[in-house]
Amino acid sequence: MSVDDSTRDSSPAVAAAAVDAVGTVVDAVDRAIDEITGMPTDDGRIEVFAHGGASLIGERRGPVDAARTVVLVHGIGMGRKVFGDLVQRLEEDTLVVAVDLPGYGDSPEPQRTPTMERMADLVAAYLRHLDRGPVVLLGHSMGTQVVTEVAVRHPAAVSHLVLVAPTVDRRRRHPLTQLSRLARDLWGESPKVLLLGAREYVRAGPHLRRKMRAMLVHRPEHAFPRVAAPALVVRGERDLVVPPEWFEEVVATLPNARSFVVEGHRHETLIRTAAPMAAELRRWLAAG
Repeated sequence: MSVDDSTRDSSPAVAAAAVDAVGTVVDAVDRAIDEITGMPTDDGRIEVFAHGGASLIGERRGPVDAARTVVLVHGIGMGRKVFGDLVQRLEEDTLVVAVDLPGYGDSPEPQRTPTMERMADLVAAYLRHLDRGPVVLLGHSMGTQVVTEVAVRHPAAVSHLVLVAPTVDRRRRHPLTQLSRLARDLWGESPKVLLLGAREYVRAGPHLRRKMRAMLVHRPEHAFPRVAAPALVVRGERDLVVPPEWFEEVVATLPNARSFVVEGHRHETLIRTAAPMAAELRRWLAAG
């Protein structure tokens, strides 16, 4: 065997070893971030669900025989892991399912960037797959647009709707305006929010511009009046992405809505600490 032949024969093994080494480093960094930020370091019950040419990842935690199921849908650039604090506060007596939408978190990038409506249809198909009956469906930021469409297009799947930091303010739908407001909102945020957010944005990097466009062309104000489920609408007191006038318009437009403002919090209120949100959610659900 010539030297060239030997090099060619060994190159796939070398490449595979390099990929394994990179994967080991990434896993170690991922675990370190979870430990630093207090997120769960173990995985729940994870599955990949495909429907209509796209797929999501669902992670279940909590008792399988729980009377209530809460499904969590993240915002743009994020993923299911940012809900770790909320999950830990609910999972003792609730089946909690957090998802990675297509192209976010660990979910594979689809060939085409889905619209909010198509993502809603995918989430609804996953809810049917869960076979838990009507669920409490919670969305954060862009996730509020997805879950609102689920509630309108598939009303039988949703018992209660929770909109945390609902986007997009119809008066400020320009991408530069949204990015500027988000940047100012994050200025001075807690290291926990910045660290978790940076990790998720790296994962969601491909086609982020197209994903932003899909979010901005959606008109949630057209869907709000058609929501039949009772809704809890939540805003951080200092949220610059969701100004008070837009928040109040969302609450007023929904047929059956209650509002809750988290004092001192910003747009990423669920990531910073989910304690106020978890307590209010339990009160609201208990009240019927």
